Amino acid sequence: MASTLTTKNAAYSLRALSMGASDYIPKPSSTSELHSGVAFRHELVGKVKTLGTAFRKGQGQPLPGEANDKSENDGQEERAASPAPPKVVRKSIAFAKPATQPAKIIAIGSSTGGPQALFKVLAGLKSKLSVPVVITQHMPAKFTAILAEHIESNCGVPCKEGVDGEPIEAGRVYIAPGDFHMRLTGDRSAPQIKLSQDEPVNFCRPAVDPMFESVASIYGACTLGVVLTGMGHDGEAGGRQITEAGGSMIAQDEATSVVWGMPGAVANAGICSAVLPITEIAGRIAKLVGRGG
Repeated sequence: MASTLTTKNAAYSLRALSMGASDYIPKPSSTSELHSGVAFRHELVGKVKTLGTAFRKGQGQPLPGEANDKSENDGQEERAASPAPPKVVRKSIAFAKPATQPAKIIAIGSSTGGPQALFKVLAGLKSKLSVPVVITQHMPAKFTAILAEHIESNCGVPCKEGVDGEPIEAGRVYIAPGDFHMRLTGDRSAPQIKLSQDEPVNFCRPAVDPMFESVASIYGACTLGVVLTGMGHDGEAGGRQITEAGGSMIAQDEATSVVWGMPGAVANAGICSAVLPITEIAGRIAKLVGRGG
């Protein structure tokens, strides 16, 4: 989906995502910007290539450049044969120990494919949500407010964009507004949201790492970080701080991720206590909130 940054078009884009679209991209606001928009072309081509690679892997198809050269004499047999799955050498994942204390906050990071994943996780928590949830989803302004509305209506949990200086409350979900980093300040007895337009982190604003780092500094071993589907590696550095503080990290598995970039980065860093399909993440969160372990 390519959409201009208006509330109306953000709503259309979120609806398209809920119906199966993989991602969206802000559309240039003028024809001249479209023709001269190097950033737009770069982002669009990058997303198409990444999504195409993920699709090929999921179908067991060779990636560009991996197919074996065949003799033209074998043309008919070549076309009739199914492509052989690519040979992929995977590094075995080392798991970190889960926290021994119950989680007092859930911090979630997501990007490409994130809205659908968030709907599934939060819908599974609606009757068990006894702690605050803070979310950074890579999205532009306008989109995050609509996403919050969709989460509240579809998942049955109170959800809104974070507001600078706002205290966070148990049982509520707060989403970083588009174009703002969202951190927490204060202490565990009175945490507050702090928004900023500091420089992008990992080419993103909002970014997951600043949120994870701030949550870990306040909640320490009572932090539960979750990284869902998305491109890049945002969340890895902040997730490491959560683990080093004694908290737990969960990553979505590759099979159920639209793109296994962000969750793959934290999984391969050895900082997760679990790598799970999207359908099992809510249950594991409830367990960690309920009693730790």
